[in-house]
Amino acid sequence: MAYDADVIVIGAGLSGLVATAELVDAGRKVILLDQEPEQSLGGQAHWSFGGLFFVDSPEQRRMRIKDSRELAYQDWLGTAGFDRDEDRWPRKWAEAYVDFAAGEKRSWLHAQGMRFFPVVGWAERGGYDATGHGNSVPRFHITWGTGPGVVAPFERRVREGVARGLVQLRFRHRVTGLTGSAGALDTVSGEVLEASDAERGTASSREVAGAFEFRAQAVIVTSGGIGGNHDLVRAQWPERLGTPPAKMLSGVPAHVDGLMLGIAERAGASHINGDRMWHYTEGIENWNPIWAKHGIRILPGPSSLWLDARGKRLPVPLFPGFDTLGTLEHIMKSGHDYTWFVLDQKIIGKEFALSGSEQNPDLTGKSVRDVIGRARADVPGPVKAFMDNGVDFVVENDLSALVRGMNALTKEALIDEAELRREITARDREIKNPFTKDLQVTAIRGARKYLGDKLIRTAAPHRILDPKAGPLIAVRLNILTRKSLGGLETDLSSRVLGDDGEPLAGLYAAGEAAGFGGGGVHGYRSLEGTFLGGCIFSGRAAGRAAARAVA
Repeated sequence: MAYDADVIVIGAGLSGLVATAELVDAGRKVILLDQEPEQSLGGQAHWSFGGLFFVDSPEQRRMRIKDSRELAYQDWLGTAGFDRDEDRWPRKWAEAYVDFAAGEKRSWLHAQGMRFFPVVGWAERGGYDATGHGNSVPRFHITWGTGPGVVAPFERRVREGVARGLVQLRFRHRVTGLTGSAGALDTVSGEVLEASDAERGTASSREVAGAFEFRAQAVIVTSGGIGGNHDLVRAQWPERLGTPPAKMLSGVPAHVDGLMLGIAERAGASHINGDRMWHYTEGIENWNPIWAKHGIRILPGPSSLWLDARGKRLPVPLFPGFDTLGTLEHIMKSGHDYTWFVLDQKIIGKEFALSGSEQNPDLTGKSVRDVIGRARADVPGPVKAFMDNGVDFVVENDLSALVRGMNALTKEALIDEAELRREITARDREIKNPFTKDLQVTAIRGARKYLGDKLIRTAAPHRILDPKAGPLIAVRLNILTRKSLGGLETDLSSRVLGDDGEPLAGLYAAGEAAGFGGGGVHGYRSLEGTFLGGCIFSGRAAGRAAARAVA
């Protein structure tokens, strides 16, 4: 039987586009499959904030940040916590990825037209010791154009491949089988779903209109993770993170269902670290949702008081923006699956950013004027829209009314006004001096020593109960599903391995389906800005390796 293409790529998200672009550059013929309609080309990456992890970049140097490959690798190992036999390939991928981030990554992307916001963000600050979790320095580079700006150069290269007759785009093709012949996995089969005009991210029909079967010399799985499949998230939820939450919001559309991972397993692929996952603790219900249970993550500065469901401050160092999974573990052992930020308008105006391309129209639209307008506004427009319309927001002029609103929102009278007032007043007393025993106040002052935080991300220390800083704001925070950190086990050429540790002939994987490389390049935790970069790096490796293999 003749081949229909040199390579079949399953999944038209970022890693699939990167792999296909590299195959086109090598002159290979590709069939790119995706179960969604063409409107969703680019997958989850389109919706992202566009953050990328670079090491010792020009943007960092201009912000007086001293970074190095050695420091970044130290941070990666301290964050990942590799401790399993299965971490053999993830360790190798981690070292290779840090080398990429400290080497050609930025120049390679820049040469394709990508540009970056000049102020570098400081995500996942850790708060432990030098060898523990977290970024020692700011490394979160926002792409000019956010997620669509990340997708654009690779989509352009793929469409050039279509024009050259090298790429067939086959949307509405849902893979259900992966089989082989002559000792190699070379056949992809499945269902053709009926045509759909569903807008990007919205639910599309699952009515079957036909069937398909394609053969190629190599197959690359780039189908993403499990974040839209809450049943699968709960099934893989690790005991170390406590009981799975009864209520979860979705940071990704429902078609991020993880089903292709099971198909690859049944074909002999090794799927490792399934219990490692990355979910956010600062999720709010989207007042204008695109998909079911659509949640938005708050990207917070360090000043909001973080309280559990009963109004108690979270323990050190679980401050906003410091340790996502440490906070998740604490929350899920508290007996409740939500927490609170308590803050004021002065803090929300400077410190709240919202994740997602659609929540940042100034950066997504590449409008310098609008970006400057955001910096000048008391509260950025998208944040103000949530203050006005979001079901998780309580805005009041005095603490008594705020507490009544918080208890009314949850329908549980768990917040005691006197206790909360005592907590906030005690914190406010610590603001009077430039030194303090309150480690969150120390962290705020430390953040403002970084020019980027002082300019746009960290409010000057002040009393939360100062009427001049008001009104007061409480935000109920929900668990927001996002990423799988485990995945199909791959070697450094993105070849999928079987349970015996040997490559499965003809099968490759990249992106979230491969744990962003190796079956879990992040280990237990992420340094942020590394998901898009992991898709790019592993997609590039898969495309180049498959191109060599089918030459």
